[in-house]
Amino acid sequence: MRGIVWILLSGIFFTVMSALIKVLGTRIPILEILFVRQAVLSLFVAPTVLRSPIRAFRTPYPGLHALRVTLSVIAMGAGFAAIVHMPLADAVAIGFSKSFFVTVFAIVILGETVTRQRWFATVLGFIGVLVMMRPSTEGLDVYALLSLISAAAAGLIMVIIRRLAQKEQLTTVMAYQSIGVGLVFLVPAVLNWVPPTGSEWLLMVAVGLLSGAGQSLNFAGFRVGEAAAVASADYLRLVYASGLGLWLFAEGPSPATLFGAAIIVGASVYSIVYERSRAVRRAPVAGPAGAPAE
Repeated sequence: MRGIVWILLSGIFFTVMSALIKVLGTRIPILEILFVRQAVLSLFVAPTVLRSPIRAFRTPYPGLHALRVTLSVIAMGAGFAAIVHMPLADAVAIGFSKSFFVTVFAIVILGETVTRQRWFATVLGFIGVLVMMRPSTEGLDVYALLSLISAAAAGLIMVIIRRLAQKEQLTTVMAYQSIGVGLVFLVPAVLNWVPPTGSEWLLMVAVGLLSGAGQSLNFAGFRVGEAAAVASADYLRLVYASGLGLWLFAEGPSPATLFGAAIIVGASVYSIVYERSRAVRRAPVAGPAGAPAE
């Protein structure tokens, strides 16, 4: 239950963050918002980095960190642009396709086992993506495509994090992401700088704080909660996004987006429940006094 509560709170923080980005994006360039966001996020790891900078950045995987920074730039740039120009609920719903891409990349890159059930969930997730994207002879909506690109980059980032988490410290992973992405956005942000008003400065700082708090709560939720229940709770973000979209921007999700999101959510939950039941079946049965049965 604690894990579910942390995930529900992180979903609220991330959704409010997205709404603030949408408000700011009407006047402030996306790259400027992203730079300020990363500058604020860097404050979360600054004490550890300043205390021991060599240790914080020491890594045997500089290539993976560089790839993750590059993908983060793509994911955030494309995703934030989609949030500004699309209905909030639609952008959030398409972002759910990240779970589909995580499965595909984990199979291709990590060589994870592919069962018939996993293939079924993957194909079902792909159908959900197609429903949300609504391809036609007139082509795809450019911002919907950007949102999908963002989800694909985020999915690949998750696979990279799985690889890094095996031997890297959390501080090192966070330091490269927050500071590295901020440095990438520094020059384009300065070149396209639009002086923010006092209220816009407050909103941009709030975007960074909400993002940092959301990431911390998300990590805490998966640390103390059961994966199946915790991951399923994250899908309530669509409810938050729909409510905020109607309240702040008088916009709601399209029927196709809701239907496609329902397919993706169903496929993801099915995959999580199946993997959990398979893990339970493989677990050794405890004998007397808690000893494994022979």
